[in-house]
Amino acid sequence: MKKVISTEKIPIKLWLDKIEDGALNQAKNLANLPFAFKHIALMPDTHEGFGMPIGGILATEKVVVPNAVGVDIGCGMCAVKTNLTEIESKKLKQILTGIRKRIPVGFNHHKKKQDISLMPSIENIPEKGIVLGEFESALKQIGTLGGGNHFIEIQKSKDGFIWIMIHSGSRNIGFKVAEYYNKTAKKLNERWFSEIPQKADLAFLPIETEEANNYISEMRYCVDFALANRKLMIENIQEAVLEVVHNISFGDITNIAHNYACWENHFGKNVMVHRKGATSAKRGETGIIPGSQGTNSYIVKGLGNPESFMSCSHGAGRIMGRNQAKRELNLKEQIELLDKKGIIHAIRHKKDLDEAPAAYKNIEEVMENQNDLVEIIVELSPLAVIKG
Repeated sequence: MKKVISTEKIPIKLWLDKIEDGALNQAKNLANLPFAFKHIALMPDTHEGFGMPIGGILATEKVVVPNAVGVDIGCGMCAVKTNLTEIESKKLKQILTGIRKRIPVGFNHHKKKQDISLMPSIENIPEKGIVLGEFESALKQIGTLGGGNHFIEIQKSKDGFIWIMIHSGSRNIGFKVAEYYNKTAKKLNERWFSEIPQKADLAFLPIETEEANNYISEMRYCVDFALANRKLMIENIQEAVLEVVHNISFGDITNIAHNYACWENHFGKNVMVHRKGATSAKRGETGIIPGSQGTNSYIVKGLGNPESFMSCSHGAGRIMGRNQAKRELNLKEQIELLDKKGIIHAIRHKKDLDEAPAAYKNIEEVMENQNDLVEIIVELSPLAVIKG
């Protein structure tokens, strides 16, 4: 931990030296919520989000806050180790072509519905909600990457093995669930004359209400859908790899989510822990912390630090807004930087600069700032990248 801010109702504990004003103001809003528990934790990748900073952890008593989870519910990482130790550039490019044939990216979906058996069960999903109405559309979304900072990478570990890594979420179904319940919470908070300022965008649902129970059920469904989405992509990537490389085997999938809320026991109390752009790092728990498409990623083991609510960062974290990066970064310089490293990257045009390495924090500093939260197990460097 780097420092503690004690000016608000509860402390704000930071695992970073510098924090932008917008993210700090959002953290102060969290710290003054009447139901916030113990303290607010900010991970080293923290930056401004909507309502709550990305990289933040909020524990609450008796309420759930939809906007403290965010719009891409269940977004997270999957990583798979292979037994392969070498792969030439020509074959990497063939594999990327095969992946693009199988996995729609950006706003694209599959043209045909995928097998219904791939979807999480809707047995306990409430009739009054979003999931049931979005289920048919989601059958075309499962196994798709999405846009923004979502990616597929082929990487090589420091000990010489090739890995596959995916960052993706719950697609449109997660967005619709988040939007619906945040609007519902806002309307109810107005009706209850809530003391929380509307401009903070932190409307809440008391746990005993039907609306809260429905949100938690549908949020959990989206977390499960996001994992199912990543699993199908892993299968399709493996298929693309096997077309090009033979005598290869794949290890088990490591999975971690970073946008969700769940009941946990901390400091002797059962509380609803909201992780928005933060991942669980219980003692011995395996996690994934990616860098940018030009920097290293890490497989880690959690140290179970209670001060972070047993959490760690979900990545490097942005240092530039998307529009700022497009305005200020030099396209030629960013391409040369990646080419020099021999990475088959996704920077082609000025519009791609929002995902340039320079738009992100230094991942090595981020990892150093959380050495009391996680232990590095595997260090991975990028070989080839597909971005959404």
